[in-house]
Amino acid sequence: QLVESGGGSVQAGGSLKLSCTASRFIFDDHDMGWYRQASGNECELVSSIRSDGTTKYAASVIGRATISPDNAKNTVYLQMNSLKPQDTAVYYCAALPVFYSHVTCHAYGYWGQGTQVTVS
Repeated sequence: QLVESGGGSVQAGGSLKLSCTASRFIFDDHDMGWYRQASGNECELVSSIRSDGTTKYAASVIGRATISPDNAKNTVYLQMNSLKPQDTAVYYCAALPVFYSHVTCHAYGYWGQGTQVTVS
């Protein structure tokens, strides 16, 4: 019910734009955001956005990441610039009632299948 795209391999300093498309029901009734998981650890919040436009970013990506919605397409984007090797992870789109800084991946709400981002 959440379909992600846009991951891949990029050199340090490069950029990627991740996309996540949800059903109308999910998109309208949940906050949307992105988590990432590195090496089997718990999921770390990258960014989230509420229906009123309020955004949240992890300290490690402030100034490098921008989350934005396209309400007409039920899609949320994550633009990441100045990528670093420590950004390497599987990135998951999620639709949740609330976003915490760290969660067990897939523990609640709706999650995408994940997209790999590798920065070298």
